[in-house]
Amino acid sequence: MANLVGIAGSLRKGSLTAALRRAAAALAPAGTVVDVASIAGIPVYDGDVDRDAFPEAVVALGARIAAADGLLLVTPEYNNSIPGGLKNAIDWLSRPVPATRQAKNHVPRPFSEKPVAILGASIGPGGTRLAQAAWLPVFRMLGARLWSGKVLYLASATQAFDAEGKLVDEKARKTLEELMAGFAAFAKPGA
Repeated sequence: MANLVGIAGSLRKGSLTAALRRAAAALAPAGTVVDVASIAGIPVYDGDVDRDAFPEAVVALGARIAAADGLLLVTPEYNNSIPGGLKNAIDWLSRPVPATRQAKNHVPRPFSEKPVAILGASIGPGGTRLAQAAWLPVFRMLGARLWSGKVLYLASATQAFDAEGKLVDEKARKTLEELMAGFAAFAKPGA
């Protein structure tokens, strides 16, 4: 059906967003593959660094996103907004290589016309509504095709997962399964 890449916006070992990303991969419809990617190793954006060569972690992630049919962005919500580390990764991936210079390596504008679904998990009662809303203008500016179907703002997420990080909240599982089916169809080549 579709080949997706999934990124969690938290690097913490017991990350709820990483658990949600794993659940999304497990609940993807038959024929859909979710490549689990990470923002680990991406340094803070520095224009002096990107003048010469992009960091390998950025190039590798950019290539995976560019090769995928769609991006599944699983975000936490920090201080009612976007998490800095995830935004930093997206900023790196959005940097063009000007025609006036030739960097040793670069990222091929991976978001242009790329189907993107945004979902998230939070320990708070509001879920990730504000973070997800804050991501919308970012991806619109980058030219992505934003999924506007089923949404998931998983609130009080510590109660939705068991001790092993498995999604046990049945309502959330059903919503996630519907989201994944819809997004896979949306991201399918030719859709």
